[in-house]
Amino acid sequence: MWLQLKAATLWAWRILATPAATLSLGFLTLGGFIGGVMFWGAFNTALELTNTEQFCISCHEMETNVYEELTRTIHFSNRSGVRASCPDCHVPHEWTDKIARKMQASKEVWGKIFGTINTRRKFLDHRLELAQHEWARLKANDSLECRNCHSSVAMDLSKQTERAATIHTRYLLSGQATCIDCHKGIAHELPNMEGVDPGWKVPPELEGKTLPAASVFDELEQLARSPHRIMWNLDDAADPAASQVVETTKE
Repeated sequence: MWLQLKAATLWAWRILATPAATLSLGFLTLGGFIGGVMFWGAFNTALELTNTEQFCISCHEMETNVYEELTRTIHFSNRSGVRASCPDCHVPHEWTDKIARKMQASKEVWGKIFGTINTRRKFLDHRLELAQHEWARLKANDSLECRNCHSSVAMDLSKQTERAATIHTRYLLSGQATCIDCHKGIAHELPNMEGVDPGWKVPPELEGKTLPAASVFDELEQLARSPHRIMWNLDDAADPAASQVVETTKE
């Protein structure tokens, strides 16, 4: 029995070691297919593991900074119970776009290794730079990650405020603007925006009217900024007890 088994093993090994041309092609094809399936399975598994919120916040730089900020927004807790995770907003759903994003994000590993934002102070110092990179990326891809969940064709404009519906109809649906132009700082705190171009400004015809209650203060502010100071009587103001302002030094 042992000799027969040994003889069969040697016979099989001789066939595998010196196969005929047709048998060799078959083995190569089968081996290549099995190897390809194993490689694809391992690659896709690793890709999906790096595409989870648990992986994103495994770095303390993310967990103690931007993730904490996310937990205080409507994207984390809301009446509908729909929660957006890190990959929902930072990774496209389509496979080709996802691979391109992963390749782009490889430089973040470099930042992790060298501790670019490994402290709160460093993170705050780089916040504007990091935000501008992300705004530019979303601007370039037409807010692709926003559209993972929000579809302009599915918007019910009748349930939006009049101002929002007007802006969406005029700018978003026409393609003149994209989501990130108006919706910065919806999931994380904004950096210091002084001197930063908002990217999109409300046209004068869409700006709200001055509130009646603020008219007195508006007049005071205009008077303070005026280059020519004049006599101004507070009897016309809302406060009847106010006294009259004396004439100031004329220029």
